[in-house]
Amino acid sequence: MHLNDGTAAVIASDEDWSACREVARVNGRTFYFASRVLRREQRRAMLAAYAYCRIADDIVDGCVLGGLSSAEERLQSWEAELDAPRHPVARAFAQARRDFTIPEHPVRDLLLGVRMDLLGARYQTWEELRVYCYHVAGTVGLITAPILGCQDDSALPHAVNLGIAMQLTNILRDVAEDAAIGRIYIPKEDLDRFDVCEPSLLRGRATGRFPELIAFEIARARALYQDAQLGIAALAPAGQIATLASSHLYSKILNRIEEEQYDVLSERVYVPTHRKMAAIPTIAGSFIKMRVHSARQPTHPAGRTA
Repeated sequence: MHLNDGTAAVIASDEDWSACREVARVNGRTFYFASRVLRREQRRAMLAAYAYCRIADDIVDGCVLGGLSSAEERLQSWEAELDAPRHPVARAFAQARRDFTIPEHPVRDLLLGVRMDLLGARYQTWEELRVYCYHVAGTVGLITAPILGCQDDSALPHAVNLGIAMQLTNILRDVAEDAAIGRIYIPKEDLDRFDVCEPSLLRGRATGRFPELIAFEIARARALYQDAQLGIAALAPAGQIATLASSHLYSKILNRIEEEQYDVLSERVYVPTHRKMAAIPTIAGSFIKMRVHSARQPTHPAGRTA
């Protein structure tokens, strides 16, 4: 990671960390819940990373009101905070990056990704959408892996896939909200495959085999979640349980979509708190199973190369 004179000496205050915690508490309930198992230094770094990324995303979401040029100016200012942090969240994130040796390139990639939304890009294929998902969410896996104690760089592609799985989950949950502002993220090749025309989707009354389309995308997301599991064992124990929790709870949004018969146009689905709490024994069981399996494996030197 590159540290310049503007960030090397930054020491975040309690108020800086509190600002990050509040952003996460209000906007990222699943993320906030899962982070509770981390030790203090890890948790505040995770919340700082979330808050920095969330603010970048909110700048773009606000462009509907403020206009594209205003959003680009604000993004440029927010990116400049990486080099000369003044905002409380940027100051906390600067210290987190230093404390956990978080690489800079995925942060820059994430900012490039949120700029894609300013362009209003339409994705023709899954590969095109996957590139977008990498930039806006797969990068988060690379940013947070050092915080969660990743010691094996071969696990990083799985961390990226977890971020992509979560972003695809967001896309499916938010189909109606995105359509209302003229955005469609589902690849055109998939719409065509299931005879769903774009104008009908933008009107909130999708034609064709829309439930089958959503089921198809859910299967794709679940395959990504499954692949992501392969990298969790490379994390420190607290990182393992935090990642298991966030992965398990976020994927439950897909279950809720299925329970609603794939209707993502009438209202936004969510996982209620009582169902998150009910999932704790399952998450704990997965963690114990993983730890037992790891204990039975022969030990090898860590594969970290960065």
